[in-house]
Amino acid sequence: MSAVQPHIPTEVYLDFLGRTIPVRWDYHAILMVSIWFVLVPICILVIRFGKPKPTLNGIREKVSIWHAAWWWFSVHKYGLMFSIGLALAGAIVAVTVSGGFSGSLHSIFGIATVALGCLQIMGGWLRGIHGGKNYYTADPNDPKTWFGDHYNMTPRRRKFEAYHKTAGYFVYFFAAGAVTSGLIQYPMPGLAEFIIAMVLIAFVLSVVCWSTKASATTAIARRMATASNIPSTKSVNFCNAAPRGA
Repeated sequence: MSAVQPHIPTEVYLDFLGRTIPVRWDYHAILMVSIWFVLVPICILVIRFGKPKPTLNGIREKVSIWHAAWWWFSVHKYGLMFSIGLALAGAIVAVTVSGGFSGSLHSIFGIATVALGCLQIMGGWLRGIHGGKNYYTADPNDPKTWFGDHYNMTPRRRKFEAYHKTAGYFVYFFAAGAVTSGLIQYPMPGLAEFIIAMVLIAFVLSVVCWSTKASATTAIARRMATASNIPSTKSVNFCNAAPRGA
């Protein structure tokens, strides 16, 4: 890798301290890599593969951090809030010590990553209500009480899922660009290797968890279909039993 580029400030004067302090860009790099290649992947893998196995009744408890049945969703939601909060703080500090927005390729990728991350958090508020025949607010004997954006897959929910998942891919595109351009500006031996290792680990875990969960879901679906006298040629609706997300 090339040496640290000369336009990167190595110290900054802080008025509220009344003195000049050195700028530790290595701390910034470690923080951002830890966020986007450790914390965020954990939050994504947990909601993708941490959901409980399908049942006929599903999860009755309210979607809440206080209910253990929704631990996988709580880790995803609040873990991402924490991660994006750290990323936003890291970006603000970087812009401050740089004397403003530098306009470099790294700064563009970095700001885009954090901005999209913040939009992901705000977009989560638009996911709608859960609903379901056996949800805590529902009466199993009154279909009018079963309504939920997720249970009924309303246009609102479909738009949310389309945006949330698509934007997530773009976040990682910009995150990869930010990390690559950052390491070009400020080389850190070993950090690139760490990132590659994290990507490979996430890939292997995804393949293993996907295979395991798919096999388990198929077996459970067959047992549930048999118990419910559903012909094997028909599919079982797990909308209430195994939510894609809260």
